[in-house]
Amino acid sequence: MTPLPELQISVPPQRLTELLHTQLRSMMLLDEPSETALLAAHLPRTLQRLGFLFAHINNKYYRRDGLPCFNPWHTAQYGIFLYLLANDLFRSHGPLLLCDKLYGLNKIVNAVDLFYEVELPDVFFMDHPVGTVLGRARYGRFFSFSQNITVGNNRGIFPVIGERVAMMSGTSLIGKCQVGNNVVIASGCAIKDQDIPDNSIVFGRSPDLTIKSIFKDGRSISPVNFFEVPA
Repeated sequence: MTPLPELQISVPPQRLTELLHTQLRSMMLLDEPSETALLAAHLPRTLQRLGFLFAHINNKYYRRDGLPCFNPWHTAQYGIFLYLLANDLFRSHGPLLLCDKLYGLNKIVNAVDLFYEVELPDVFFMDHPVGTVLGRARYGRFFSFSQNITVGNNRGIFPVIGERVAMMSGTSLIGKCQVGNNVVIASGCAIKDQDIPDNSIVFGRSPDLTIKSIFKDGRSISPVNFFEVPA
């Protein structure tokens, strides 16, 4: 397998650090120097994860001269960065207070609820994620979501989501749901305690869902093409 290209950053690294520290300092009362040192220690690992993720995204705003590029002024990209940084701190048993500050900053800046204990896959995509809340489901690779979507529990049971599942705007996935691979949940769809088979497009609201094949005449009719597999 060809090594993935190194992630480019549209601003000098010190500017990215300055942006992060200034926001945390003004909105979350950053404790210095202890928390700034922790952020510096975890930043390389976070950027490595970000580079792997961006290398799989098929979107012109995630590329510069054909190579993966992180633009912190692009708020969806910055939201992914903040989630990964908080998640990396949490995985490393870092202080939960700093994780909470990064989580809170992401909610303030992007109006998206990506809790650091929620394990999103190594490749995912958020497209205009304002108003989205992602709970403690099991998420498959190449998961994508848009604005105003909810993934949550019913009586403590969360969904299990397969690979290449796209949740379009205004959708919800609640409770005991087993969603197969290669599924599009159409705009406005609400699924609760129901399973969805592989290779489907689903419409409507539970229990009255309409489920159709994602293939027509042997070809996919999915409107979603957010990902690519690097050579």
